[in-house]
Amino acid sequence: MRIAVIGGGPGGLYFAYLWKKRHPDATIDLFEQNAAGATWGFGVVFSEQALEFLRADDPDTVDAIAPRMESWKNITLNLRGESVEIDGVGFSSIGRLDLLGILQARVRSVGVTPRYDTLVQSTAQLAGYDLIVAADGLNSLVRRSFEAEFGTSVSHSANKFAWYGTTKRFETLSQTFVATELGTFNAHHYRYAPAMSTFLVECDPETWWRYGFADKTVEQSQASCEQVFAATLDGHGLVSNKSVWRNFPWIWNERWSSGNMVLIGDALHSAHFSIGSGTRLAIEDAIALVKALEAEADIAAALVRYEAERKPVVKKLVTAARTSADWYEKFPDHMKLGLMDFAYSYITRSGRIDDARLRTMSPAFMARYEASKASSLGGSKA
Repeated sequence: MRIAVIGGGPGGLYFAYLWKKRHPDATIDLFEQNAAGATWGFGVVFSEQALEFLRADDPDTVDAIAPRMESWKNITLNLRGESVEIDGVGFSSIGRLDLLGILQARVRSVGVTPRYDTLVQSTAQLAGYDLIVAADGLNSLVRRSFEAEFGTSVSHSANKFAWYGTTKRFETLSQTFVATELGTFNAHHYRYAPAMSTFLVECDPETWWRYGFADKTVEQSQASCEQVFAATLDGHGLVSNKSVWRNFPWIWNERWSSGNMVLIGDALHSAHFSIGSGTRLAIEDAIALVKALEAEADIAAALVRYEAERKPVVKKLVTAARTSADWYEKFPDHMKLGLMDFAYSYITRSGRIDDARLRTMSPAFMARYEASKASSLGGSKA
């Protein structure tokens, strides 16, 4: 089988590696428009299970990635100079470039040589391939060229965000909410290396306009964000890497394949950064596609199977991501709550966590929250 993979992100790299490892005689060409060492953003985050979903099928890759990850067990929320920790909500993170480097090495180890600095301008260039795997991200050429065939829908969240890094080390995944005279900001920050952290700044559109970010350069925006979060950064600056203001794009496709073309990762669907699942989803898509291709005698049947088995899983997570994003669209209103009510609203925002689960998952936080509720009830009775 001759396979073309468009896109050298985690999903494309992992599909190429896994298929070639299991099928050494296959011909796989992977095309990536950027250089091997180029990426945007900083760290990527995984939920507590991190890469354990890979261990049964691919322990070697997990063993290569795990030592490079930073891990923690709690989330810290900061509001009006007060902090609260939510225990039992573990995450791990790794630098995006580190992850790509590890996956690039895995791809080369099985005999695939990615073609970097190679822009595919039309799917007509890929005639002769049995299968085209579009792992080419949010701005996917394949998806944009065949939107009607895929049943594509694209929309954007109202909030603005800019993805920075910083040398400030944060001990846990943290959220800092700040109110200024001109509006409200939130920062999602967590370390992904011993001396580097992601620092993603978010604000509502009204705040963005009042700060004049539409007319500011990247450097001016960075300076403004450093000023807003001066106390949080504690003398450290922000680091820019294509850190322009964006609106989060919601990508969804009703049909996951067309002819011999199939979508995976961000080309297929997007999940809001507030639930930290984009990279994992892309890798899981690659695994599901490999298994579907192995389970069926022909490609057409395999692509039908891939969508039928994977789509319900993805839809459930994307629905939770949309609910989470809705909470962030209203975060200025949530900031008016007391600290514990705010934290409870935050941790239950996706609709996947109820009180019973919280008592099991985060007993220390839930005990503090319920004590605060009892105290307020007692005060009102008095």
